[in-house]
Amino acid sequence: MTISLTVTVLGGGSFGTAIANIIAHNNHKTFLWMRSSEHAAACQRARENTQYLPGYRLADSLEVTADLEMAVSQSDLVFVSIPSHSFRSVTQAIRPFLRKDAIVISTAKGIEPQGFTLMSQILEQELPNHPIGVLSGPNFAKEIVRQQQTGSVIASSDERVIECVQKTLCSASFRVYSNHDRYGVELGGALKNIYAIICGMAAALGAGQNTQAMLLTRSLAEMGRFAHLMGANPMTFLGLAGVGDLILTCTSDLSRNYRVGFALGQGKNLDEVVAGLGQVAEGVNTLKQVKQKADELGVYMPLVSGLYGILFEHKAIADVARGLMMGEQNTDVDYLGV
Repeated sequence: MTISLTVTVLGGGSFGTAIANIIAHNNHKTFLWMRSSEHAAACQRARENTQYLPGYRLADSLEVTADLEMAVSQSDLVFVSIPSHSFRSVTQAIRPFLRKDAIVISTAKGIEPQGFTLMSQILEQELPNHPIGVLSGPNFAKEIVRQQQTGSVIASSDERVIECVQKTLCSASFRVYSNHDRYGVELGGALKNIYAIICGMAAALGAGQNTQAMLLTRSLAEMGRFAHLMGANPMTFLGLAGVGDLILTCTSDLSRNYRVGFALGQGKNLDEVVAGLGQVAEGVNTLKQVKQKADELGVYMPLVSGLYGILFEHKAIADVARGLMMGEQNTDVDYLGV
């Protein structure tokens, strides 16, 4: 028999709302924290997140609140589903309220520019005595709340964290796999956003299935090379949090980053596209950080360099595409035989 826990999800976006709803339906006492007291009150009253998941009823037992202390101080397990640019400030805000034994999980897919810091590294820095983990995978919130079969990955060096998250989130439509390579899982979630922009752009320009297949597999090769030099296991990228998330994000217009790329491929201005999106597209910021880090490490990432040239150096898409096709022809698979 599963022990009932008290769980808090920080962040009222689409994914945070979706997993909070699963947890509440699994009969755990569940809080969904939102920064805006007006939005939290409206969601609590209407039993619906009208801004991010309109039309989907929230579990009756799910408590939506803007009271951070009330939500966090009772919790055994806390999910931080906050965009990367606000992740550290929210993590600092919860520190005085956390129970000493509380488990903290990041679901954010981004990188803090200062020091190329991953979200779980922020948790390590700000909450050094708490067991932590990362939840990532090919997880569109709109499909989760429709109870379409979905797989995700919990990554941690602590088996207690893995077991707790698996038991808390497991349902007939949501399955959670385990991985001990936290950085690899986290890098997969951040890096794939760059390539979703590229694939969206290619689709807008009329690229065929051959082109999309090449882009996906070469993207995977770049991700593995980069992650290996960052200390992650490139084999992690063969799983749900790697190639699974890459395929999902690079082939669907439910992906914000894919939509950014598609709009750019139609000739729209980057600032205009990002402003009109209404939600964070992490890939644009991640691109700048990864390009800088790749240059420092000497990692061969032609797709990253090409997209950076288009977005920030005003290079023509056709010229960049021609350069990529005429560049050095390397081996197909890195680490073959490792």
